[in-house]
Amino acid sequence: MNVRAAPTIFARRGSCPLRVVLALVVMAAAGALATAFGLEYLGGYAPCSLCILERWPWAAALIAGVIGLAIGGPRKALAVAVLALVGNALLSAYHVGVEAGWFALPSSCSAGGGASTIEELRAQLQTARPTCDRVALRLLGLSLAAWNGLSAAAVAALAAAALLRSPRSGERPALSS
Repeated sequence: MNVRAAPTIFARRGSCPLRVVLALVVMAAAGALATAFGLEYLGGYAPCSLCILERWPWAAALIAGVIGLAIGGPRKALAVAVLALVGNALLSAYHVGVEAGWFALPSSCSAGGGASTIEELRAQLQTARPTCDRVALRLLGLSLAAWNGLSAAAVAALAAAALLRSPRSGERPALSS
């Protein structure tokens, strides 16, 4: 008597449907952005210019993920998210290097000026962002830029692994015996 196991949402042992992984990417991106904006607006931590740049890849992953879930195409959406988050991890590594003094401050992080009066200088100081080499907050010994990079790399690795393990359209998944 030949008994077949009931089909599950997992086509292969250890694999996960791309839509599930894409939903996890969307939740991670939303969580990262909520954390960044929460620290800024509720916690009072003003972001430097690199911190603001590091939000954009999360936003790209979130938008790609929502579109991929809404209209289909989780493979393409995951690919966009992987590229954005790998870029974010690299940008965060650069930011950590700036914080450590390994790299020079980018021009966007330096104090700009050209004030010709004391009042202009005061106005510039009140609206100036913090410089990128100053760590505002450390958690478990790591700066927020380091945590951002680690989380972006981890989510990118999860999404890339799902892409590599899932069959492309038209291919049949390998059956485990």
